[in-house]
Amino acid sequence: MALTLGAIVLKVPETGPAAEFWRQALGLTADDNPDFLVPPPGTPPTRIHLDSTDRTHFDLWVDHETSTAEAEINRLIGLGAERVEDWTYPPDADFTVLKAPDGTVFCIID
Repeated sequence: MALTLGAIVLKVPETGPAAEFWRQALGLTADDNPDFLVPPPGTPPTRIHLDSTDRTHFDLWVDHETSTAEAEINRLIGLGAERVEDWTYPPDADFTVLKAPDGTVFCIID
């Protein structure tokens, strides 16, 4: 295999505030360029979920050995995220939709 996934590009209104939120939310650090965020060493690779009906967004999975979905939701709200109140959830939903301070929508998967 000659290719590896090098980055996921997320369109945001302003890179500085978005970078600060995602650094704190995911424990990332800035690369040489402050708009390029990198995970801590030893972090597993990210999956790509293909969906023909959904918008581009992050799915953030909760590590149940160290936290709960509600604790992570509250932590992210403390960083400036908001719940998306008008989202229509299926009956068996295992996720909560939030938006970052810049309006970027993402999901917390329980």
